[in-house]
Amino acid sequence: MALKRAIDFAAALAGLLVFSPLLAGVMLAIWLQDRRSPFYIAPRVARGAGMFRMVKFRSMVVNADKIGGSSTASTDRRITPVGRFVRAYKLDELVQLWNVLKGDMSLVGPRPQVMTDAGLYTEAEKRMLTVLPGITDLASIVFADEGEILAGSEDPDLRYNQVIRPWKSRLALLYIDHRTFLADLEIIVLTAAALMSQRAALRGVQRILRRWGADELLCEVVRRDEPLFPYPPPGAAAIVMEYPGTAA
Repeated sequence: MALKRAIDFAAALAGLLVFSPLLAGVMLAIWLQDRRSPFYIAPRVARGAGMFRMVKFRSMVVNADKIGGSSTASTDRRITPVGRFVRAYKLDELVQLWNVLKGDMSLVGPRPQVMTDAGLYTEAEKRMLTVLPGITDLASIVFADEGEILAGSEDPDLRYNQVIRPWKSRLALLYIDHRTFLADLEIIVLTAAALMSQRAALRGVQRILRRWGADELLCEVVRRDEPLFPYPPPGAAAIVMEYPGTAA
């Protein structure tokens, strides 16, 4: 995958240069809000199940990870006013081009997970740890409204594992089986398109899945016409019934 790495490096370097005024503006807006660091350095599981330090623009109050779960609903009180804007347009993740430049991440790949979430992976899902995590992937498009999906839940982490993770993992595993340079380019274009019309981007994802021979149930879920429902993650015989740290 030397070519993929070379493209990632060149694109990340160009992106950091091109978007530097925007990145500087976001940094200033976050700092002016509470005079605290605009960055959140988040430990994430790397390829090979090691750990790396992922950089994000801080969209929540300082030490938010110590006063709540890893899944974030749109109504989460830890999100700052500037953070809501930053999260809405995925600007918090744009700075991860730095991680791509360093080789911790790729432009396209399964989104990096916290150790707690990765610790729940089935044997089938662990194959997602054989590739570099990415800034975006098919699931980033399909579940761009993850915060709204989790809103109103008494246990966002549990709901995430029951109704989002099963489909995210299936999309990631399918990507791993079919990844190419052209597929990566298509996913990047659809990610940008989703900022203007998620419905149009979802149609693009469906075209990719049908080309890859995805099963009909996954294609139907990706349409996002119906409410999500609990389903077993890949390789599991049962739906996730609880999450570490939840009440019995």
